[in-house]
Amino acid sequence: MKKILGTTLLLLGMTTVFGQAKEDSIQFSKIATEILNKGKSYTELKDLTKNIGHRLSGSDAYEKAVKWAEQKLRDAGADKVWLQEVMIPVWVRGKESLQIKTTAGKWKSLKMLSLGNSEGTGGKDVSGEIVMVKSMEEYDKLPAEQVKDKIVFFNYPFSQSFIETFRGYGDASKYRVTAASLAAKKGGKFAIIRSLSSALDDVPHTGAMRYEDNITKVPGVAIGNTTADELEALIKAGKITAKLNSNCGMKGEKLSHSVIGEITGKKDKSVIVVGGHLDSWDVGEGAHDDGTGIVQSIEVLRTFKKLGIQNNHTIRVVCFANEENGLKGGIQYGKSTKENNEKHLFAIESDAGGFAPRGISLEMDDAKRSQIKGWANLFIPYGVYNFEGTYSGADISPLHSMGVPTAELVPDSQRYFDIHHTDEDTFEKVNRRELLLGAVAMTQIIYMIDKNW
Repeated sequence: MKKILGTTLLLLGMTTVFGQAKEDSIQFSKIATEILNKGKSYTELKDLTKNIGHRLSGSDAYEKAVKWAEQKLRDAGADKVWLQEVMIPVWVRGKESLQIKTTAGKWKSLKMLSLGNSEGTGGKDVSGEIVMVKSMEEYDKLPAEQVKDKIVFFNYPFSQSFIETFRGYGDASKYRVTAASLAAKKGGKFAIIRSLSSALDDVPHTGAMRYEDNITKVPGVAIGNTTADELEALIKAGKITAKLNSNCGMKGEKLSHSVIGEITGKKDKSVIVVGGHLDSWDVGEGAHDDGTGIVQSIEVLRTFKKLGIQNNHTIRVVCFANEENGLKGGIQYGKSTKENNEKHLFAIESDAGGFAPRGISLEMDDAKRSQIKGWANLFIPYGVYNFEGTYSGADISPLHSMGVPTAELVPDSQRYFDIHHTDEDTFEKVNRRELLLGAVAMTQIIYMIDKNW
């Protein structure tokens, strides 16, 4: 009798598990069908990129994007929409040029971009001989007298060996961040870096740099890969002089906003966050970085409302301010969460481009990671299979530091660093189905978290 009873309970348990899996599979299919057929992410991205364009924090375009996001969240069916005040740094680029004087005595203009947050030359020409190094280790060995009053060219290439291109980006990014301060420490006039680019083209990439305390703020600029190769060849053949004229610099701070919308939980007011950053660099259109993350996040909210999914917890979309050159939106959101004593259950960000989704990276304890990985078979039919990552987005890092489990959508990364932080990051580089599939995966993971946590 005990064996019969035990077997019966086991079968009942298995029936329940299989029944839940079937129910979830059906809901996954409904989510995908809704978004792939009726999703608005692609048309909204076109509106954002073509009618507003790039949206650097502090610019008029960013303020237009705030109003745009506020309206789109209302249109998506948010129960509540509000603006969260954020003090943001204001950086402007202005006119800029970089020239080199060849051994023939002629000046030649190079394609370039000042690095974000760099100080410029005040509109004056600053020139000097170029000293090239291939690595920080090589630079460290240079005596200061070989650098003083010269221009340092950090010619460190983005590694093509990593299959996961974010590893190549992480490896090379220290040059962008520190080059100007490193040059200044030895008396250099400014720094040039090879762009953090996986493409073999002549497109310069901008991106944030920072100055060390108590170090002279000399300019930092980037050049594309082919220009870097040409400059290397010229330097090896003889002395090369460079001349920079730029008007970029910091212009204090101003009050701006992140944009937040939510649908209230039916059973529990604990918050599940899904978001991206509304700002972009001041080149291109900010399509993949991070217009795609914004429209995908809004799509999650819209889909819950359209399908009539009764969310147990509050699902909140956050369009973060100032991720690119300060992270002030994410920091302020974390601060307000703590001050208001809000319980956050989970947070996921999309900030790796709008390419086809391949996985979800999980930055959380082992028990929660194991639970989510146990749902993997539900995601596989949608091309989402990789749950091995242990990182999450920058904007939600303050939440993670407070103990909130965080995650990031993981799209295919092979093309992202061809266009990242460049004039090439435009709407035309985004594929509609890939973008919508990313919104599908984000909605599906939010659905599972809301149902099971």
